[in-house]
Amino acid sequence: MDIVERIEQLFVRHGHLPYEGARREAVSALEHALQCAQLAEWANAEEPLVAAAFLHDVGHFLAAEAVANDDHVDDRHEELVIPFLAGGFDAAVTEPVRLHVQAKRFLVRVDEHYARSLSPASVHSLALQGGPMCDEEIDRFEALPFAREAVMLRRWDDQAKTPGRRTPSIDWYLALLEDVRCPLSEDA
Repeated sequence: MDIVERIEQLFVRHGHLPYEGARREAVSALEHALQCAQLAEWANAEEPLVAAAFLHDVGHFLAAEAVANDDHVDDRHEELVIPFLAGGFDAAVTEPVRLHVQAKRFLVRVDEHYARSLSPASVHSLALQGGPMCDEEIDRFEALPFAREAVMLRRWDDQAKTPGRRTPSIDWYLALLEDVRCPLSEDA
């Protein structure tokens, strides 16, 4: 099974499930992914960044398969998913995904209004993820390739929680993944 088929299977298995407990959001994981990718498209983002927006939380699915969800533990989904995604996508897709949690920590520190826009679930996870960045972390983050894209992704992530919003289907974004995946990964 190739990587796009594996991603589709993860969404089939986990995408319909609601976030539970302190991580509860108003939309399912699939609805969130579709809305995030749509927001990226509406912003005229390049295709790899739209793909990253669609895939940014797939690591939660891998974490759910590996361990029981615990509201008091950071599942490190943004790091857990990278070896999986790197089997089919280049850095233009994987790096914004890897950095989207750091982008939240960055925005909380540099944008005085940002923290107030976070959902209760995002506030909860922020505490588990290390809270606002310190000055040294800010400097390191800003110097990273794809930091700007991660910040854009983070903002779409925070806005992609509207119940009932109409979006393209999962098939639309699976086709996009086919378009942006690395050619060598087709036989994986």
